Amino acid sequence: MAQDTTVSKLNFEYWLDKAIEWGQATTLESQRDVCLHLPQLQEFLHQLYETLKHMGSVVAIQQFPLLGQLLGRLCWNPFVIGYDESQKTLMWCLCCLYSSEPQNPLELKANSWIRSLLCHLLSSSKWESNEAETSPFISTLGYTSADYYCHLVKNMVFSLVTDLKENQFSGLNIQGSVSASLVNAVSIFCVPLITLPDLTPLLETLLLYHGGSSKEILSPEFLEAVNEAFLKKKISLPESAVFSLWLRHLPSLEKATLHLLDQLVSIQMNSLEEVACVIKDSLLPQAASHPAIFRIVNEIFKNALLEADGSSEVLTIIQVFTQLFLQVYQNENKQHKFPLKAYFPYHHQPLVRGLLRRPFELPVTYWSQHLKHISDMLKALVEDTNISSPTELFEIWFLVACFGEWLDIAAEQLLKAAVEPDALLWLLAFYYCPQNENQQRTQTVVEVQAVYNHLMMLFSWTDLSLKDLEAAVHRITGIKQCCNQHLITHLLVNFLLFSSGGHMVAQECIYHITETTDRSKEVHSLLIRIAYRFKCNGEENQRTVKLLNELLQKLTLKI
Repeated sequence: MAQDTTVSKLNFEYWLDKAIEWGQATTLESQRDVCLHLPQLQEFLHQLYETLKHMGSVVAIQQFPLLGQLLGRLCWNPFVIGYDESQKTLMWCLCCLYSSEPQNPLELKANSWIRSLLCHLLSSSKWESNEAETSPFISTLGYTSADYYCHLVKNMVFSLVTDLKENQFSGLNIQGSVSASLVNAVSIFCVPLITLPDLTPLLETLLLYHGGSSKEILSPEFLEAVNEAFLKKKISLPESAVFSLWLRHLPSLEKATLHLLDQLVSIQMNSLEEVACVIKDSLLPQAASHPAIFRIVNEIFKNALLEADGSSEVLTIIQVFTQLFLQVYQNENKQHKFPLKAYFPYHHQPLVRGLLRRPFELPVTYWSQHLKHISDMLKALVEDTNISSPTELFEIWFLVACFGEWLDIAAEQLLKAAVEPDALLWLLAFYYCPQNENQQRTQTVVEVQAVYNHLMMLFSWTDLSLKDLEAAVHRITGIKQCCNQHLITHLLVNFLLFSSGGHMVAQECIYHITETTDRSKEVHSLLIRIAYRFKCNGEENQRTVKLLNELLQKLTLKI
């Protein structure tokens, strides 16, 4: 063993002398000599890496004090790094010298030097300063300078990707091939080069790489940088790589979700098609097919809604997200589907299944029956069991609120279909007044039913005036019980859209409501939800669609 070490040191000194002699290979004589020695040099570098990878950086420097000088000189020799796998092997050697937890200023300085060398090896732009020295060699090969270094970087990335993939699937001991510390170092060195297009295959491979370690082996700086570049659309990654990023790094998933909310809240919601397009583009609904991601995103949405004091815009975003998630979930291959309980582990499963049924899956004539079933289950949970805390009640309410499409259909069915109103009014009363005690909620239903009965009496009238609707409008503009106002607003908007004479007074009525209250955004959110459902399901006649568009245009200008 001692003899092997001596030979290694003799070899080391020989190649250090050669590196000093060659410099950056600017003369014809040095270029010829480099070319003659490249195969033996590559073999030496491979042996050096095999030696270094079993040492720590401190031991490596103790055994080879001039190692940095040798590697540094070779990294700047264009003939060396252009030959076969020498560039890759130099990178692995540098990674072995990197201190994952530097203990002193010297190790910090060494880390900085190593990072600069890695950037130099991977980034084609770093070569431009040496173009005068390298261009004769490149021209001889038939390349332009830009083409040559572009191919060099691509080959380097391809080689690293191949090594990582082979190591991932070989089943060999990690220490025997590519160690976790080396993968961590490579991820760190990629940080300043994240947006380099040729680096994308390496980013993808690193994000999908897990090795044999139970701990995260990629640096948090790398994961944060990739997420930031993805959110700003500076890089494009396959869905699988993005999902892996969010699964392995919770801060990135949180940032992506908050970024989406900020993006949507800051834009004017003219249609939910636009909202749905932005949400789909974020890849979050697709990623949420994994239960862990779904539960975290759902929790972030829940907190955002609380912070926004129940904002109708935020709630609408959550409802559209839930619909898009359901589309992805229902399109999943049955063999790869997770059970519903994985997404909603703490909720009453029959209620979850009822809410998850999409309206288009059922005949229209069965909608009111399905809504009554949902209402009965919900009422049994809220009133017939002991809800021990406001938190538990909020969790039930939030589950129902996420599936707002059924709530909008409930308000519509009350006016358009021959239904027993009690169950559907109770469902809407719970949605708008979840904090009420049972007795209060019963009183709310009684009060709202009086308005509902009045609207039903007017439903078939073809000649309506605002005065005919005075009682309902006064309930919205005059009473202080907020939840009643929300519920009656919901019913009145549906009445104006679907009744025989509602079209005649719709604009005047909604103008009056929005002028005398602060409900412009609430009514706007309600109208764009209805318009979105019509467009998705191909429902309703042209007159109703035209009225919807006119109302939305005026409200959009107002808010």
